[in-house]
Amino acid sequence: MKIQKSFDNQEAGTVYVVPTPIGNLEDITYRALNVLRTVNIIAAEDTRNTKKLLNHFDIATHLTSYHEHNKEAKEGQLIARLENGESIAIVSDAGMPGVSDPGYEIVRTAINQDFPVVVLPGANAALCALVGSGLPSTEFLFYGFLPRKKQEKHNELERLQSLQATLLFYESPFRVKDTLAAILEVLGNRQIAIARELTKRYEEYTRGNVDEIIGLLEEKQLKGEFCIVVEGSTDEKDTSKELWWGHLSVIEHVNHYIDNVGMHNKEAIKQVAKDRQMAKRAVYQMYHVNN
Repeated sequence: MKIQKSFDNQEAGTVYVVPTPIGNLEDITYRALNVLRTVNIIAAEDTRNTKKLLNHFDIATHLTSYHEHNKEAKEGQLIARLENGESIAIVSDAGMPGVSDPGYEIVRTAINQDFPVVVLPGANAALCALVGSGLPSTEFLFYGFLPRKKQEKHNELERLQSLQATLLFYESPFRVKDTLAAILEVLGNRQIAIARELTKRYEEYTRGNVDEIIGLLEEKQLKGEFCIVVEGSTDEKDTSKELWWGHLSVIEHVNHYIDNVGMHNKEAIKQVAKDRQMAKRAVYQMYHVNN
């Protein structure tokens, strides 16, 4: 067990996790600017991008790169600075480090080695999208980016299918249409909101059911990073008897009915679609393409 009193020992090396604006530079806090000015070094996901932010606010603190491809190699260097009593700010390109961005690993290592970790509040695209969606925000699950491969994406959506919490996803403009199609196929025609270019001049929310929004986007050339906010499951039935198949893939689920119950393929596929509240054709395609 570890207890941290964040401001009791200002002599020790400290890691500051500093959110940066996701678009509008006015969203940075006075405290964040003060930390960026006073730390010994800023570890940035992209030093070129962060340099623009620092130049805008006349901050001359030294930068070093810390990103997905060098984080393991850089970790030792950063920890050595903490051991020398230096303070470090961790920043990503936009938003909160560690949330679909580098940051988690250095925070974990610093904690394990008893260095204070101070997290500043600030901009976050997922929470902006959630509150602006109009969907319930009392309980939500942030997922981030779904897998790119179709089957893996379907498997993850199946795993989330029964959750009553509002679901939050990030997606690129190149894959958002495919992801919406997968959501419709697996989760059904739920209420959703898609938010793009948050806090920027062309900020846009589109709210409706999945089918409506797919139709709206059909002929559009999409730009900007997207947040997809999806209504949680509204099925209030007692699902306790259905949970036996929760650990099975769709293919294993179908095979269970064939091998253990004696159903024919079509009958088994129909029953799996009913169990999982999926379209029968979706189960059919998944079973025959991958089996």
